[in-house]
Amino acid sequence: MDLTAQRVTLTGGDGAGAEAKPRLADRIDAWLPKIVLAPTFVCALVFIYGYILWTAVLSVTPSRMLPKYEFAGLVQYEALFANERWWLALKNLALFGGTFVLVCLAVGLLLAILLDQKIRGEGFIRSIYLYPMALSFIVTGTAWRWILNPELGIERLLHDWGFENARFDWLIDPEMSIYTVVVAAVWQSSGFVMALFLAGLRGIDDSIIKAAQVDGASMPTIYRRIIIPSLRPVFFSSFMILTHIAVKSFDLVMALTNGGPGFASDVPATFMYSFAFTRNQIGLGAASAMMMLMIVVAVIVPFMYSELRRPRHG
Repeated sequence: MDLTAQRVTLTGGDGAGAEAKPRLADRIDAWLPKIVLAPTFVCALVFIYGYILWTAVLSVTPSRMLPKYEFAGLVQYEALFANERWWLALKNLALFGGTFVLVCLAVGLLLAILLDQKIRGEGFIRSIYLYPMALSFIVTGTAWRWILNPELGIERLLHDWGFENARFDWLIDPEMSIYTVVVAAVWQSSGFVMALFLAGLRGIDDSIIKAAQVDGASMPTIYRRIIIPSLRPVFFSSFMILTHIAVKSFDLVMALTNGGPGFASDVPATFMYSFAFTRNQIGLGAASAMMMLMIVVAVIVPFMYSELRRPRHG
């Protein structure tokens, strides 16, 4: 009896200890991700959402060279919408953003379809297309400013080849300067979009395509009816990324055209920088920054809502 009782006691003790250890391990496993992510969460909360809130506060104050925390209502917004340069910047953003997004999607999809044909040297070609994304927009803008300069770039090259009457002066043409930004931005971003579409193409089940071929469908029909509709999530992701790039396109514009000639290629980002940091009108700059945020929200949120409410078919 004594041995049996001792045995039971030992077994019970071992079981309790075995239960205590997993409980402690489970607690550590549960809290460790939170502890690791806490600094990132705090930094994002302070340096992203905190500064958004601060900008919103400044936009309703009469701040000029320095912040002045006195409520002034919507005076800065009224001044913003009465500024002709702001409306020109919005027009340029619509031209640049719309053209940039559509051309990038088309070029990226076309390149992805071509690379999906299992061509020789695919890895090397893919690296070439992706290389521009490794460069900063400052480098891209500076390089394309040299290429498009009438005295140094394409126009000079055409003249040297004997085409004396050739003109390619978009960089100094007020009507065309915004499209030089489109050219540079498409050159840099289309390779990244291609990589997204190529990943989507490689994820499509081959059996569906083979079944369509057995039914007599041509490849153009298969792409139009099956493959491209299957890439809807990739279109959604690409659209969001490209829209974000278009709205915050400050460094590319500054390096390529500096908003010129005059204000011909001004966009909201360069407008905000000019008024907030060079013209000592922080309140007006903050109001323009908040309007940029509203533009992003107005474009992306309805698109996200339409995507998320679509029924999912497993």
